[in-house]
Amino acid sequence: MIPNIKGKLIDDQTRCVHYHSPVDVIAIKFKCCAEYYPCYYCHEEEAGHEARVWNKNEWDTRAILCGVCKTELTIHEYLVSGDRCPICNASFNPNCNKHYHLYFEG
Repeated sequence: MIPNIKGKLIDDQTRCVHYHSPVDVIAIKFKCCAEYYPCYYCHEEEAGHEARVWNKNEWDTRAILCGVCKTELTIHEYLVSGDRCPICNASFNPNCNKHYHLYFEG
């Protein structure tokens, strides 16, 4: 079953009004609400609560959705993926690492 993705989506590969390049194809399950959003701006605008980051000991949690093949990856699988889906080989945005501190414990 494909998870419901909240936020301001513009296509079925998880691109949103904030991030919509060809490689913006992941959604993140936010720890605070267990809901998928394409980005922290979408969460900030729609969730109605403050975001919480995933602790390192929770990185085995399936919390990253590849918008291309719809596979849920663990946080660890995503972080070591080399910016490519390990299942379908879709490219992920390498600049997402600039925002890791918003989602994952450093």
